[in-house]
Amino acid sequence: MKPPLRLALAMALLAGPAFGWGPTGHRVVGLVAERHLSPAAARAVGELLGPDSLAEVATWADDMRSDSTWKPFEPFHFVSIEDGETYEQSTKNPNGDLFTALARFEAQLADQAAAPADRRAALAWLVHLVGDLHQPLHVGRASDQGGNTILVTWFGEISNLHTVWDDKLIDHTRLSFTEFTNFLDPPSPETLAAWRTGTYLEWARESQDLRAGVYELGDRKLGYSYSFTHLPTIRQRLLQAGVRLAAVLERALVD
Repeated sequence: MKPPLRLALAMALLAGPAFGWGPTGHRVVGLVAERHLSPAAARAVGELLGPDSLAEVATWADDMRSDSTWKPFEPFHFVSIEDGETYEQSTKNPNGDLFTALARFEAQLADQAAAPADRRAALAWLVHLVGDLHQPLHVGRASDQGGNTILVTWFGEISNLHTVWDDKLIDHTRLSFTEFTNFLDPPSPETLAAWRTGTYLEWARESQDLRAGVYELGDRKLGYSYSFTHLPTIRQRLLQAGVRLAAVLERALVD
């Protein structure tokens, strides 16, 4: 049986490309990172960004997606790994993916001989993509486009699973990015040190491991219960992303 026309149109519209954490989430990552930079790294960031902050440039990579000339960069925001696969076993996008982009922009930022404009762009990309890496559905399954084709309702409104994780769970708190950041519980020194270690692949495996819980949808009518279950995960992933972004910037700009 075919779905009603209104539902079919909603499904088509809601199955668009993934956009990463919404503006609030990405700005939280930037602000957390700023608070964990060493003085030397903070100075280096300031020299590149001038009056702008990491929180301000955190959404740039999404803002540019409205320009069709940036279409080739769309695959940089995600990586597709099916259940039971590793990245090494997965089918690679010939146009690149989240991992190739992270390596590219970290190298570009670390290159002191590169043009300042190129290094600024690389910095903005890194702020954004380290955030994307920590969103479980950006290390998603190609079979459902990282949850984009999984139709759900969010407090009675038609949406899709990816959008719920990018935006709606965070925005439902009605917190600004500064309030959200201030409400995060600071990690212990031991936890902080552990989070700062590891590789992009290891951090992605954490996202992949979280996916099973993300897909526990019941009747797909999501609301308070789903939010209560998953907001703690989102808080931790945003905090981890910010702490690890600071470590990446230290490595590229100071080490």
